[in-house]
Amino acid sequence: MISREDFVFCIGYDGDTAIVDAKAKKEFGRLSTMELAEKGLYRAAFASALYSEKPEEMQSFIEFFNKKAGTQYTEAGQLSRLFGVYLESVSKVKAL
Repeated sequence: MISREDFVFCIGYDGDTAIVDAKAKKEFGRLSTMELAEKGLYRAAFASALYSEKPEEMQSFIEFFNKKAGTQYTEAGQLSRLFGVYLESVSKVKAL
């Protein structure tokens, strides 16, 4: 499994290699899930909550996102589809 920061700022895959936004990772990689959300980085915040595998962290993000976006999502699967973020098993990372 790749690191949290690599997963959060992954922008796509090339086979079994995750392609990572190096600039965003450097600037925002140390922020928590809710800090990312408060900065408007919703996709990254969702990826962070998903990676954590902590139900309370995911629930906090869902509540925050619903309030900001005026939506009524209730589960991570719905947001995975919205943001196109899924936990994947990859072994390599390429930073661009």
